[in-house]
Amino acid sequence: MAGGKQSPRQKMVNLMYLVFICMLALNMSKEVLAAFGLMNEKMEVSNQKTSDNNLAFLDGLETKASEDAAKYAEDFKKAQSVQKLSQEYYDYLEALKKGMTVGVEDPKDYQVMDKSDFLDQKFFAGDNLAEGGKEFMKRIEEYRTKVSVLVPAKLKSSVIARFETGDANGKVEKKDKTKQDWLNYHYEGFPLIASLTKITALQADIKSTEEDALKSMLEGNLTDQVSLTNFKTSLFGSKSAFYSGEKYDGKIIISKTDNSSTPVRAELTLDGKKLTADTDYKLEAGGVKMLINTGNPGDHVVAGTIFFMQDGTEVPVEVNNSFATISKPNAALIAADKMNVVYRGVANPMTISIPGIPDNKVSASAPGLSKRSGSQYVMNPSTGREVTIMASGTLPDGSRINTPAKFRIKDIPRPNGTIRGETNTAKMPRTNLEISTVGALLEDFDFDLNLAVSGFKFKVPGQPTVVVRGNKLNGAAKSALKRAGRGDAVQIFDIEAYITNNKSYRLKKVSPVVVELTN
Repeated sequence: MAGGKQSPRQKMVNLMYLVFICMLALNMSKEVLAAFGLMNEKMEVSNQKTSDNNLAFLDGLETKASEDAAKYAEDFKKAQSVQKLSQEYYDYLEALKKGMTVGVEDPKDYQVMDKSDFLDQKFFAGDNLAEGGKEFMKRIEEYRTKVSVLVPAKLKSSVIARFETGDANGKVEKKDKTKQDWLNYHYEGFPLIASLTKITALQADIKSTEEDALKSMLEGNLTDQVSLTNFKTSLFGSKSAFYSGEKYDGKIIISKTDNSSTPVRAELTLDGKKLTADTDYKLEAGGVKMLINTGNPGDHVVAGTIFFMQDGTEVPVEVNNSFATISKPNAALIAADKMNVVYRGVANPMTISIPGIPDNKVSASAPGLSKRSGSQYVMNPSTGREVTIMASGTLPDGSRINTPAKFRIKDIPRPNGTIRGETNTAKMPRTNLEISTVGALLEDFDFDLNLAVSGFKFKVPGQPTVVVRGNKLNGAAKSALKRAGRGDAVQIFDIEAYITNNKSYRLKKVSPVVVELTN
């Protein structure tokens, strides 16, 4: 019998063998023949139940192979081969059993199965084996050889022992120390029901071998899965950043990183926006690798569901995690203490942030201050000479900090009048002046303001001053210009200018422009 640890079922089969041998030593009575028949029935029922269980094991292994091909595909392929070889051998023995009972009117009448003619004639031809006997030996030896290669190493010896056919010469030592061929020893001269039961026991060995192989393949991989070599550590904290002096509350956790823990799909969102597979995240052993940008400063939430395959069914795992993004410092903070200035009449852009606190946890307030997005604000000061901006932030522990900053309010400096883009003075022919545009310009100012001219005064020496509406000479101004002589200095003054996107702001008086005529 097979060596090593045996299942209860195998122990039962072995016990049947023992009872069988003991009975053979007795004078076969009708009751003993009937007992063999009942034993045969029980083993046939047991074989059918084992067949059903083996198919379930094979289906389970196929499911595992579809979920994790790297770990189970090779074992599933071997299991299919074992199942095929077992079924072929089992069917051969079943056909042999049917042939043995062809002449029996009632297959349940075991008391009439006391002759040995069928197998004596099929297996033996004098001192040699008949073709049927050679086929029988070939089948058992081929099964033993092929299956022992396919099963896990720890089962190889049990397969060889289960289907052994004597020593190297095919002999079995009898009680009198003489040797006899294995097939003769087990099947020659025995009652039909005894041989039938023994072949059913051989079928039981086939089913047990198949069952042991399938169980071992599944259990071996399950052991590998729970092995700590398939895990790695991660550091997980209640928040992504800590302040100096705080107590760190992180925890080292372990997670699986083999193919058996690879999700089959995921449905994830970032701050409520749906994420796309392979673009925003990638499935890999142990979980999901995020490929998202950290986004604007503030708290962000990754939520959704990750699906794993378990026994052919998708198992959902809910996701609800958050991370914080803070502005990355990319320059030193250098400030001129006396230059905290904002200008009245323009939208002064400002960046307000507190290092280490996300922008969505920072707020700022002051008269004329409004928030654009993130840390970007705009200040539109009105009256007064100073304004104080108060910046507040909430730390992760819930405490708040408040920081005031004082700014001086200044008016927009005095614009310079321009003619044909030139300031203060210019020289040009009379004809050029007639078609030139009068404008206003803020030289060396920090803001690009679009200034427009709505009117001005035009003075030619010896001629009355002409008031012009618009930014070009009108008819009266051109008439006065015709009376000017070569070298005369024509004045353009009291220029009325305004900011195109803020007409309500009153600019300071615009400096005049003097044009010397060259003809």
